[in-house]
Amino acid sequence: MKLLSIALTTYIILFTSLNTKAQNNRLKNANQIGWYNTFTTVKLSSKFGIHAEYQWRRTHFISAWQQSLLRVGINYSINPKVLCRIGYAWIETYPYGEYPINGQGKSFTEHRIYEMVQISHKENIFEISHRFMLEQRFVGKYSKSNLQKEDQYPLLNRIRYMCRVQVPLIHKEMTNKTPYIAFYDEIMIGFGKNVNANIFDQNRFAFLLGYRFNNICRIEAGYLNQVIQLGRQVNSKNIFQYNNGIIINTYINIDVSKNKKSN
Repeated sequence: MKLLSIALTTYIILFTSLNTKAQNNRLKNANQIGWYNTFTTVKLSSKFGIHAEYQWRRTHFISAWQQSLLRVGINYSINPKVLCRIGYAWIETYPYGEYPINGQGKSFTEHRIYEMVQISHKENIFEISHRFMLEQRFVGKYSKSNLQKEDQYPLLNRIRYMCRVQVPLIHKEMTNKTPYIAFYDEIMIGFGKNVNANIFDQNRFAFLLGYRFNNICRIEAGYLNQVIQLGRQVNSKNIFQYNNGIIINTYINIDVSKNKKSN
């Protein structure tokens, strides 16, 4: 629990200081969102695996686009508690809300390289994970308003930290046919020479109810809160989105390393 306490204390101090500073001068916009996500992991051996996910992000819960995100990666397990991943993501962001992310009100493409370390541990019935992610984001930009396609891709750097806690409801540990509750919070911080108004990039909080069917499949759904600071200003004021809605996650885990051993 000491690791969890240190991480949470650091997060609270950082988030509170950034949030207090930004409250003084901001424009606010609220949106209803719905995120529908599928995560697939294929275990190739005791050390290596493949990860793929697609996130279908919508506004007005489902009727309009917010974002499309495809992410793939290679997993490497240092030990059962420490997982490393390196990969690529393709993201398409659409104009939505009163203040679109792109100042010209256009959709834009992002190509992203990322590195991740996830540390997991168990405290009594609580399953806790800490995810640290570093991203190199090549974000599409229009140099002129009359362009139909992005002509620049400046590099933006971002670091992320997520803490997730998961608790089974009817057993002392996660087994097959087990319902559970989970919650997580993730903060994202931009850095580097191209960071603009949004050193604090965004924060996400979710509360979920899930069910593990078996070793292969589990599903969870619940409430999602997303706070975003845009990288631009309007009339010298920072722009913040306060998005609330639903999130549904499907996890598929396939272990082909067992088949290799049996063959």
